[in-house]
Amino acid sequence: MCGIVGIVHFGDLTEGGSAETRVRRMAEVGKHRGPDNTGFYFNQDVVFGHNRLAIIDLDVGSNQPMTSPCGNYTLIFNGEIYNYLEIKDKLLRESSFEFKSQSDTEVVLAAYMEWGASCVEHFNGMFAFAVYDQKEGRVDVFRDRLGIKPLYYHLAEHGVVFASEIRGVIASEMFKPALSVNGFEDYLRYSTVHSPNTILKDVYMLEAGTMLSITRSEVNKKRFWDLNSNYSKQSEGHSKDEIKRTIKDLFYKSVQRRLVADVPFGAFLSGGIDSSAVVGAMTEISDKPVSTFTISFAEEEFSEAKYARMIAEKFGTNHTNIQLNPNDFLEQIPTALAAMDHPSADGPNTYVVSQATKAANITMALSGLGGDEVFGGYDIFKRATSLNGKKWLFSFPPIIRRGMGNMLRRVKPSVSSDKISETLNQKYLELAYYFPINRQIMLENQLRDFLSSDISSSNSVFDFATEGIEYGTNGFNVPFLSKVSYLEMNTYMQNVLLRDVDQMSMAHALEVRVPFLDHELLEYVHGVEDAVKFPHSPKQLLIESLGELLPNEIVNRPKMGFVLPWKHWIRKELKDYCKERIDSLSERKPVNGQKLQAMWKEFLNGGKTGWAQIWSLVVLDNWLNANNVEY
Repeated sequence: MCGIVGIVHFGDLTEGGSAETRVRRMAEVGKHRGPDNTGFYFNQDVVFGHNRLAIIDLDVGSNQPMTSPCGNYTLIFNGEIYNYLEIKDKLLRESSFEFKSQSDTEVVLAAYMEWGASCVEHFNGMFAFAVYDQKEGRVDVFRDRLGIKPLYYHLAEHGVVFASEIRGVIASEMFKPALSVNGFEDYLRYSTVHSPNTILKDVYMLEAGTMLSITRSEVNKKRFWDLNSNYSKQSEGHSKDEIKRTIKDLFYKSVQRRLVADVPFGAFLSGGIDSSAVVGAMTEISDKPVSTFTISFAEEEFSEAKYARMIAEKFGTNHTNIQLNPNDFLEQIPTALAAMDHPSADGPNTYVVSQATKAANITMALSGLGGDEVFGGYDIFKRATSLNGKKWLFSFPPIIRRGMGNMLRRVKPSVSSDKISETLNQKYLELAYYFPINRQIMLENQLRDFLSSDISSSNSVFDFATEGIEYGTNGFNVPFLSKVSYLEMNTYMQNVLLRDVDQMSMAHALEVRVPFLDHELLEYVHGVEDAVKFPHSPKQLLIESLGELLPNEIVNRPKMGFVLPWKHWIRKELKDYCKERIDSLSERKPVNGQKLQAMWKEFLNGGKTGWAQIWSLVVLDNWLNANNVEY
């Protein structure tokens, strides 16, 4: 796991600094991602920088940038290729490449030399990397299939600048950071910005499973993998028992691949189904003791410590329970916000557990992230299945449905009632129409009131859903619950969970691996029919596939997540800080300051405005100010 930065320049950059000066500045900003080594490559057209966090082959011979023996190809690579030894064996048999290291980096370089851009089809892993082909005058940039590793870029007048972090792109000083109107509206809706857009104008995130090819004459973008185009039909005609055996085999194989490391490793353990499954598989596979880490609170309503301890005792892990009181957590919020690369309301919890894990001399940790999305753990899976059987509701004229929604709002005012009413107002009762409402923290009527000008962008999740599953040929025949998974993975998971894990773990130079997002496991599960996967209880297919690995107390426990008393903190300990940020945001041009102040007052008085709306706005203003972003 590392950080990469680069500038591909086709003109004079001396005003404001040379390309070399700019890339050195970009690398310095991202040094926390790779404290073990910083290296550079300089060419008249290309400058690369690399910060290394050594995980596999700690020798200096694996430092980057890495140039091929012939001198033509230069690579900078962030991530891990879990099947690199298999690929290396294949290359030794089929190519003339002579390996000089034991690293997966050299395997990526050799694979690109042998297979070109199609090398990514051979990789099982998480990655963002760039390769410069000097002879062809081309730089190819890739991002992994699921978007686990980030890659941001800006198309400048005389070239392209890219980096693992958006702050690295800003540090190039090839543009003045300005607020993206579309990104801002997306953030107001979802407390995040969905790729390819970011919160900054003209700065983009390379989409998952996509490559950029950069030459002097053009920049081309091409998708090399999408789950709806690559899912497996292997489960068709197989019994449920056969499907469960296959899922178990694929899951264990995924965990085993992710235990390859030359540094101490551990696991995040909440005591939920997903993290417990990962820890259980790790202990059965590994010949080394597994270290596990849990964040807990003295208050029982917020603590999962007893469940985590139960799993730790069952599997005999070296368990560390980090108990925090609210003041401990509050003290770390400013540093967590300072570590935030792209604004997000959900990041501080990951920051705290990553900090504690790294402090225990752990450099790599496994996480249960992705289990809910892949195996139907969220309420939206049940809700979508239920709505799919209620299309008769839309036999009523729109005016009747609108009246039903308005009545519900009056009788039972709540965020849930607002979302039901919004669903009834949709054109169709189809997944692409009601799914975007699921995670919205500001609905369309609220958004119109909040802005000082008209809404300028469409709903990004709706646009993605209609293209990806409603009208897109690739997603049309996918099982219904897999469509829900597809949307969750490509929206909330990629643009909130994975982004937060990357930016907050890498703030401490900690690598996090996610076994549930192995693409071979995903491709198989995505093709399993609803009759087998139907979520009559959360993640039932996963639980049944793992057999006796998980105790009943874990399987049947209430789902908690990482719950914190935010609404109390914002009204008390964080009140002054939040008010300062709310006042600052009220002065920004796109915001209706009067409406924002009314929302703040309503929240303080216990009204309908929720803490999530307020906190996301506080985080946004903090980030905009910290990065000197103009409107």
